[in-house]
Amino acid sequence: MTEPAKGTRKLSTLLQLVQFLSPYKGTMIAAAVALIFTAAITLSVGQGIRIIIDEGFASGSQQQLNRAVVILLTLSFLMAIGTFIRFYLVSWLGERVSADMRSAVFSNIIKLHPSFFEDNRSGEIMSRLTTDTTLLQTIIGSSLSMALRSSLTLVGAMVMLLVTNLKLTGMVLACVPLVLMPIILYGRRVRNLSNASQDSIAHVGSYAGEIIQNLKTVQSYTREDFETKAFDVEVENAFLIARRRIRQRAVLMAVVILLVFGGLSAMFWVGGNDVINGTMSGGELAAFVFYAIMVATAVATISEVWGELMRAAGATDRLLDLLHEDSLIVEQQDQILPLQGAARLHIAGVSFSYPSRPEELALKDLELDVEEGKSLALVGPSGAGKSTVFELLQRFYDPQQGRILLGGQDIRALPSRQLRQSLAVVPQAPAMFTADVAYNIGYGKPDATEAEIIAAAKAAHADEFIRRLPQGYQSHLGEQGVRLSGGQRQRIAIARAILKDPNILLLDEATSALDAESEYQVQLALEELMHNRTTIIIAHRLSTILHADQIAVMEHGQVVARGTHQSLLASSDLYQRLARLQFQDEAVA
Repeated sequence: MTEPAKGTRKLSTLLQLVQFLSPYKGTMIAAAVALIFTAAITLSVGQGIRIIIDEGFASGSQQQLNRAVVILLTLSFLMAIGTFIRFYLVSWLGERVSADMRSAVFSNIIKLHPSFFEDNRSGEIMSRLTTDTTLLQTIIGSSLSMALRSSLTLVGAMVMLLVTNLKLTGMVLACVPLVLMPIILYGRRVRNLSNASQDSIAHVGSYAGEIIQNLKTVQSYTREDFETKAFDVEVENAFLIARRRIRQRAVLMAVVILLVFGGLSAMFWVGGNDVINGTMSGGELAAFVFYAIMVATAVATISEVWGELMRAAGATDRLLDLLHEDSLIVEQQDQILPLQGAARLHIAGVSFSYPSRPEELALKDLELDVEEGKSLALVGPSGAGKSTVFELLQRFYDPQQGRILLGGQDIRALPSRQLRQSLAVVPQAPAMFTADVAYNIGYGKPDATEAEIIAAAKAAHADEFIRRLPQGYQSHLGEQGVRLSGGQRQRIAIARAILKDPNILLLDEATSALDAESEYQVQLALEELMHNRTTIIIAHRLSTILHADQIAVMEHGQVVARGTHQSLLASSDLYQRLARLQFQDEAVA
């Protein structure tokens, strides 16, 4: 994802929000009618003031005064009704569009290729989903409405000024360019600083999220003070940028106010002389002052809102970047394809390098074949490409060369849903969601019944410890399953895989970090899960290798040897070394 140059972010970016506003044409029309109605009533108030002064005060008639006051009260009542309708509808639109954009952006993010998140921090993305959409809601529901209302009253008040007094109107028009000039000049600076401020706030959120996520590591290395100071530096940088933005906006507002009220003072002097000379009535001057104040207020409001609209343009840009980001994994079709031998895997001549490291091959001319119902263990030193095989099998990435066949079909021709429903993965560190046990087990099969969830838990040797939890299957696990031990999390993950009932099982050695008792329980669950399933295992322990039908030894992204444990001990120097170093403790035991 590339960030647009700050100078290219323009107010026209907001026009792209039309796609989110268009489903609510009726609401927009009603809000526009209320806006025009309220502006017209507001402009009519000036004439009410003229009538009160010229026909009420000047005539000395109580009846005329009463009539003028009734007219003014009626206009005030209508203005209040119109304002209520306008405020409600526009605020509703702001909330609705913000919610729709947040949903649309998240819907696109969740389908993106994993390499996107190698270059983009999750904290910054979360900031865009929350801070930027909230800003957008404020702009549409408040600032944009204020800008439109001020623009209408500005035009209407200028027309009424022309009708009321041509000479004084000329003075007002002469002041308008003087007021607009600083708005344009300072507006550009405010826009750039607003974009920088949004970026700095996103960086603060991203930094905090990373530290909180790794809080145990921070505390175990006693880095609390360091991280606190580092976070303070990030916060202070964001504050300094925000302070510069606020200063520019304050200067803009001060200059506009000075010019506007300076012009009003000059107009008062000229108009006051006309009233004294009898060429203008007091009511006309009062009405003119009212409209002039409306013009001044409208210009001041537009100058203030301008900075907010620029911030909204930046926020819209950032959100549209995420919304329009394309996944590198291109779906070819949606229909389910028939598979011959649905659980047979064949990797043919696959070469692959990660997008973030295009010059470094993670796999090179890889050849692997796993018969249906058989198991294959992958062994090799760190960086040999074992985990990359799992990434490609799940189609998180596509290889640059070669093919991966499932049941005789290239997985690139299969809908991702069909492919991934055929697979289940049990990683070393399984993902746990901040929900209850039943939700975590049933995650791969949302329509599973309670009985099916319990049966899967029993098959995974997890039912016993689950029932000992405070609320059993309704017990919440905390963030990332923090309330469970490592072995318990593994068995929950295995139960999840059993419930999914996949054709192919991918095991990233689920017992490598467990104590003996937990490993025994997990191994029992794995044997249940692997029964009659095509299984590929990233192996770290001798016990896993001994149970595998075949073992593939990988080095530098290639298979350098293949066979059984005994045959490889006799034929592969690398396997002998791995067995001696990696598995010697178990062999001794």
